[in-house]
This record gives sequence, structure tokens and C-alpha cells, in this order.
Amino acid sequence: MTFNALIVEKDDEGKTSASVQQIEETQLPEGNVTVAVEYSTLNYKDGLCIGPGGGLVRNYPHVPGIDFAGTVETSSDSRYKSGDKVVLTGWRVGEAHWGGYAQKARVNADWLVPLPDGLTCRNAMAVGTAGMAAMLAVMALEDHGLKPGDGTILVTGAAGGVGSIATAILSNLGHEVAAVTGRPEATDYLKSLGATRIVAREDINEPVKRPMEGETWAGCIDAVGGTMLARVLGQMVYGGSVAAVGLAGGAALSTTVIPFLLRGVNLLGIDSVMRPYEDRVRAWQRIAADLPMDKLESMIEPATLSDLPELGKAVLKGQVKGRVVVDVNA
Repeated sequence: MTFNALIVEKDDEGKTSASVQQIEETQLPEGNVTVAVEYSTLNYKDGLCIGPGGGLVRNYPHVPGIDFAGTVETSSDSRYKSGDKVVLTGWRVGEAHWGGYAQKARVNADWLVPLPDGLTCRNAMAVGTAGMAAMLAVMALEDHGLKPGDGTILVTGAAGGVGSIATAILSNLGHEVAAVTGRPEATDYLKSLGATRIVAREDINEPVKRPMEGETWAGCIDAVGGTMLARVLGQMVYGGSVAAVGLAGGAALSTTVIPFLLRGVNLLGIDSVMRPYEDRVRAWQRIAADLPMDKLESMIEPATLSDLPELGKAVLKGQVKGRVVVDVNA
């Protein structure tokens, strides 16, 4: 029996190409659980793996897709049995290991999480790695004392996958949310997710001129990094925390230690790739409880495997809004 998969190949000149092909189950990599994939999604990393590789993919041919949700077909691990609904995010699946852009995937049981009650596979992939990272960031801010009523929470890169879900979750929890975007046309979309204030990217994406500015933000979920993150650190309230989840604006951070020393600002790193199992389960349970499904639905852009080569280019250019949900069986 053959099935469809998005295969990325590299030629002798180092150029990559991606196309939907028929493959056999014997071609799948090693693993103790085989999953009939129902849905996957699209992240910045996926764009790199579909296209130039970005140093993430070492071996070709390759099946990208860092997330997937589906039904267990076979398992030699006692934790999962045929018919179980499961979710996978991270663990370098879709990078070093074949991923979710196929109708079947074979993986290590340690990488899977049971699909929480109240979520469908489609819902889970509307969330995906981006949404789990957003929830982990919310949880980190809460662990450092943030609660509704403390003040305005800033979300940078708000129209993207992480930012969209962070905005919806924070609003649903009762926080005032200021959403940063460089796309004026996304204003109505962000307000529909619960943002009460829209901040133009150019207003906050300037190099730091003073180590500290007025105390403005009670907390921040930052998906941009670079110049914007450096500026935001100097605008945090006393004891405020920034959860850093991305680097769309650059990996370098040019700032001073003054906000940390004089205002007790916390910079919290959020990793979703190697996160321990217990944290993943807790995050998915919180997503099922605290992310409004109607707002999640409004973020979804449907896609198929054949759409992914072009969507991969678009996500690298910052042209994808919300969450792309890939029906691998369409």
C-alpha cells in the first residue's frame, strides 16, 4: 500500500525541490508507533525545511512537518494502542526525523502526547507548535506572578501563529492585550481575537536610545526578538516579565543590564522542541480549557499537501496570517 507524502529532494547543485509523491510504509524511518496522520500545520521552521533547509535538514529525500495529529495504527509501546488519538510537536521531527507532511508517520512513543478531551485533530493542528509555545509563554508569565488586572500585556508579531493564539488566550483569561503588527490590514483580525490596542511595528522597532523608558507593559510575549525585544525590556513595569518565544526580527540582542538590575525585569526563555512530557501535557490541557474554539476557528487557513511548496515560501516572507491547517488526506 502506498500513500501520499510531501518529499523534499536536493540536487547535485544543492538546490531543493518539493513535490507530493507516493511512498511505501517500508520507507518510513524507525520508530515504535505508526500514526495515520489526519492534520498537520505550517510553521516558520517548516518553511525552511520545505525550501532552503536552513541547516535543519541533514539528509535527503526528506518529509517535513514539525507537527501532526492523528490516530495510532500500530504500537509496540504499552502507552499507546490502535485507535488512540495523539499529537506530536517538536523533538526535531520534520527536521532530523521525517515529519507530518504525509498520510502516515512513524515515531518514538516518547514524542507523542494524548489528544486532550475537547480537542479534535484539526483543532490541535490549528494550535500546533506555535500555539503550544504561546501557552507555555502564558504559563511562564503566570509562574512569575502575572494575573489579570496587573496591566497591559504586549504581544509582538501578533498576527503570526504564536501571536494570534497568545492574544486569544490572554484575552480569554481576562488580560488587556496590546498587539504589535506591521500589517495594518490585520487590525480587525487582532481585535476579533481580543486585542484592545494595536501598536504599529515601527513605533516599537527602533534601537534603544535610553536603557529604560516609562513603565508601560505588565508582561510581554515576544515572537520577534532583536531590536524590538531590546526596546521592550526597557518599557517593562517593575518586576515585569518577557517570555521570549521567537526571533523573526533577528537573533542578536543589543541592550544593557539596567532593566534587570533597576526594575527587576525577567527575561524568560521558552523552548517547545525538547520540553519535558509533563509540561507538554499541562500545556495541552490548558489549551483545551483556555483557548476559545470560536477564536481558534477564525485563525484557520485550510491547505493541502500540494499547497505547501508555495506556502513554505510565503511563511518565510512573513505573509502568512494565523494558522495554516493542512489536511494531508485532501
